Amino acid sequence: MDRPEIILAPGPTPIPPEVLLAQGSPLVYHRGPGFGKLMSDVTNRLRTLYRTESAEIFLLTSSGTGGLESVVQNLFSPGDEVLVPLAGFFSRRWQGLATAYGLTVHITEDDWGTRLDPADLAAALAAHPGTKAVLLTQSETSTGVIQPIERLAAVARGAGVLVVVDVVSSLGAVPFDFDGWGIDAAVGGSQKALSASPGIAFVAVSDRARQAAETATLPKFYFDWREYRAFASLPYPENPWTPAISVMQGLNAALELYFQDGVDVALARHRRLSRAVKDGIRAIGLDLFGEGLEDNWTVTAIRAPEGISADAICDTIRSDFGCVLAPGQGPLKGTVFRIGHFGYFSELDIIRGLAALEMTLERLGYPVKLGAAVAAAEQVFQEAG
Repeated sequence: MDRPEIILAPGPTPIPPEVLLAQGSPLVYHRGPGFGKLMSDVTNRLRTLYRTESAEIFLLTSSGTGGLESVVQNLFSPGDEVLVPLAGFFSRRWQGLATAYGLTVHITEDDWGTRLDPADLAAALAAHPGTKAVLLTQSETSTGVIQPIERLAAVARGAGVLVVVDVVSSLGAVPFDFDGWGIDAAVGGSQKALSASPGIAFVAVSDRARQAAETATLPKFYFDWREYRAFASLPYPENPWTPAISVMQGLNAALELYFQDGVDVALARHRRLSRAVKDGIRAIGLDLFGEGLEDNWTVTAIRAPEGISADAICDTIRSDFGCVLAPGQGPLKGTVFRIGHFGYFSELDIIRGLAALEMTLERLGYPVKLGAAVAAAEQVFQEAG
């Protein structure tokens, strides 16, 4: 039968029916009280999710990458020095953006799958005393690693530099504390842990970052935070440009669902789903990839068994079972595949994904014991009650 694919990739994640219904509702006109309330509701819930009392929240019609670009445009001037620790595909996106805008980019390079060492960051900052900001990535979905942002931010703040974090694939799925960790700018996206449609990036900005933006001279127009600030301060808040109204309506519904039980319950669910996937993979004899595995509740990276390409696994499970996994990226292509387990996933979604993987591996010649991964995941869920 022709049925929707089962998405078990690290985003975009499946979308709840309530969100789809909200997106299909009549448009709220974007200049007036209706949209003003919608925008205020979304902003206030995001402020709670970021765990911030004072940060500004800008809502941008773009993917998460647009939010990252807005940070570069608004915080820096040509030639400013930034430090980018590289340990995966998405940290390199920071490097590319900063380079494209003419910044002086210092890097540290760690093997893919590595958790960054705060001592190494301190040494790099000492070697480059003119650094204005450190550009970090919390969830490196290419490797299945959650970086220790709290400790890295403490080092950066101690060195007197701005702390900028990509939380596109982590906000709402793993712990994050904007105020408590001393973050200056953090960029999220609608299509990950919140399970809304792609199309809205959100940027939290500290007072320190706002002050830095006042003297930044890089060219900007569509993503000019000054415009967003001015329109957000109207009696009925607005975006300066025509926003993705339908996606905003869906994002509001997604946030409402998320906060029905609250952040802590959502984080516990992500942790439980992550453990079920990891225990299931271990039960069929495959090796996990990356450091600090128990802290990554967004995506699990898995080494393909010897003699079988990870790309073949992804292609076969999709063609035979309609299940979408993510192949490896960069140097991991062909050797690693990834299972996403954040956002709108249930226990049974994980179980059927593991069952499809077991059958796929057997069809590709791997000697899997059918049911082993499913049983291990079921045990996790049963223990959780």
